[in-house]
Amino acid sequence: MKILIVEDEHALRESIVTYLQQEGYVCEHAGELRAGIQKAADFSYACLIVDLTLPGGNGLEIVRTLKENNPETGIIIISAKNALDDKLKGLEMGADDYLTKPFHLAELNARLKSVIRRRNFNGQKTIRAGCLEVFTDSAEVLADGAKLVLTKKEYYLLLYFLSNRNRVLTKDSIAEHLWGDHMDGLDSLDFIYTHIKNLRRKLLDSCGEDYIQTVYGLGYKFSI
Repeated sequence: MKILIVEDEHALRESIVTYLQQEGYVCEHAGELRAGIQKAADFSYACLIVDLTLPGGNGLEIVRTLKENNPETGIIIISAKNALDDKLKGLEMGADDYLTKPFHLAELNARLKSVIRRRNFNGQKTIRAGCLEVFTDSAEVLADGAKLVLTKKEYYLLLYFLSNRNRVLTKDSIAEHLWGDHMDGLDSLDFIYTHIKNLRRKLLDSCGEDYIQTVYGLGYKFSI
């Protein structure tokens, strides 16, 4: 699950990135308005975390631009300003939530999970598909009632498939979703095949069905 953090305070930005990476998210970041707008335009994210007061302008410009071009992306505004008009402007433009500094990183993570759940799974805390039950708050997966042990990458790959059921996902889109900027330094995308093969084997062993279809020359599709 890929997140973009647009925040000019270096220490806060780094603490958010570190915390969310430990939670399994792929985090990219920008420290000023133009860089934030550019990244939001060039790449796809599950959610943006945007400060309002940025070098180069108001973070609401990112909200406006994103909602015009990628309205499905979630947005959480963070700001030291506790002004009602800023909050209302952001929410009216399409932001999903607003968090006033200072805040606990655990609360930000809880809000982030809620936005992603609302955006991708109609707000459900438990996602059911075939023999699978996915509990998004605890990041646990059951297959026919038994715990399915997945790596973090396999878990987020499964969520990505579940949020795009019956759609063909290319290797590039999967790599960008799971690795973000780091995919540029990779020699090939063969590792994607390894993760998909491992997830497919675990699902087949636990559910007795192969939910992941290979669409030759295009990518992969998750069908139940």
